[in-house]
Amino acid sequence: MSAPRVARDVVVHGFVQGVMFRESCRREAESRGVTGWVRNEYDGTVRAHFEGPEEGVAALVSWAGTGPRHARVDRVEVDAAEPEALTRFEVR
Repeated sequence: MSAPRVARDVVVHGFVQGVMFRESCRREAESRGVTGWVRNEYDGTVRAHFEGPEEGVAALVSWAGTGPRHARVDRVEVDAAEPEALTRFEVR
């Protein structure tokens, strides 16, 4: 029996574009068995959808609070979401 899947929609505020945030997020997600997507928004934020085992999703949400080395995360908004049965993690 597989673990139930959970999903979270995340918006990361701060200096998070141009610092390899999306690619780093993809690597972190894949290492934790999390699927979904990440993209830059026109307002300078990064938006993402994470889904998978609760432990992996929680770890990725926690990682988003720091991001990669050159990022400066000021705030992270996290909302519960419905899993979309995604099969991979993509950078959009």
